[in-house]
Amino acid sequence: DCQFQSLILYEEAFLSLVRVLLENKIAMFPRQVAGLFTRCLSTSAHVRAAGPNPNALKYWNMTSPPMEGETRSMTSKDSIRDAMDIALRTDDTAVVFGEDVAFGGVFRCTTELQDKYGKDRVFNTPLCEQGIVGFGIGMAVMGATAIAEVQFADYIFPAFDQLVNEAAKYRYRSGDQFNCGSLTVRSPCGAVGHGALYHSQSPEAFFSHCPGLKVVMPSGPIQAKGLLLSCIRDRNPCIFLEPKILYRAAEEEVPVGDYAIPLSKAEVVVEGTDVTLIGYGTQVHVLRSVADVAREQLNVSCEVIDLQTILPFDEETIVKSVKKTGSAIIAHEAPLTSGMGAELSSTIQEKCFLHLEAPVQRVCGWDTPFPHVFEPFYLPNQYRCLEAVKKVMSYRK
Repeated sequence: DCQFQSLILYEEAFLSLVRVLLENKIAMFPRQVAGLFTRCLSTSAHVRAAGPNPNALKYWNMTSPPMEGETRSMTSKDSIRDAMDIALRTDDTAVVFGEDVAFGGVFRCTTELQDKYGKDRVFNTPLCEQGIVGFGIGMAVMGATAIAEVQFADYIFPAFDQLVNEAAKYRYRSGDQFNCGSLTVRSPCGAVGHGALYHSQSPEAFFSHCPGLKVVMPSGPIQAKGLLLSCIRDRNPCIFLEPKILYRAAEEEVPVGDYAIPLSKAEVVVEGTDVTLIGYGTQVHVLRSVADVAREQLNVSCEVIDLQTILPFDEETIVKSVKKTGSAIIAHEAPLTSGMGAELSSTIQEKCFLHLEAPVQRVCGWDTPFPHVFEPFYLPNQYRCLEAVKKVMSYRK
């Protein structure tokens, strides 16, 4: 406990130092400031004893395979490719398109698919996100299964109008005469360690405010394959956000056959009795680590929930858990204000008010652009999440 507290105190001291530098207009470049903080940590015996980097991702196997049969070791990128391979093989109308997908994509999620299915079904597009999504809507309306890739979620915003005003409203606007429900838009998102402001964002909250879309984010290879196949076959347009740091960090024994994981169904990955921890994507692995530390150092039993589907989310599982534990902590990489945590917190307040023993806590990214060298301070790492656990438990004393 002292080890974690030591690092938090050093973070606070460092941030105070930065404020003093700014208030006194003392010029320092970001790398100088980051270097100063690193030297402060390295000279502290307390912090040297604090253990591993709080932002170093420990990957946890999230679940056993959802079906019997042959399995193969796959990373997340492999399982996503496998899902698209199955979709192309079992659906003659399915097409995969986006920037650079023909040669495998920048993250290698579509390797060899064009060789296998031809240039008419797996092909590159111009660098135009609005055009990619608009083209996908048109193909879906005409009856094809459209699997579009936006190369980075940070650049999905030019397609915002197509997704929110066209894809999400097509069925409603036409009185169900037409729809583009067979559209799935894949996009890598989230922190990766060096992406800075244009290659690290998590834009899920922008789309979770839009009726007519489904928004999904997996936390590992098994979920990635099963959830992507569910999105591709769902009769509503889906945005499938893929945490890019998990493409290679995550590896599991994944069923090689065809299977689906239901949308709008959360998974309880760790059962507990004292605090409910809610996350999705990469953050689920952070919360798994927090649950371990809380059990070992604080004697606190944490229940960890992987939301999986962000819109529409599984209210039933969350409410049931919070009524059992009496407290909730929500964590995500996206900024705090108006993030998905706010919606979850409101739902918990409305549905679990008489069961709550502490205020709902949110541990999120800060309300700033995503930083580069200051990424460790931005992310809701295990130390920040553990502080939230201590805070909610303090109300029970």
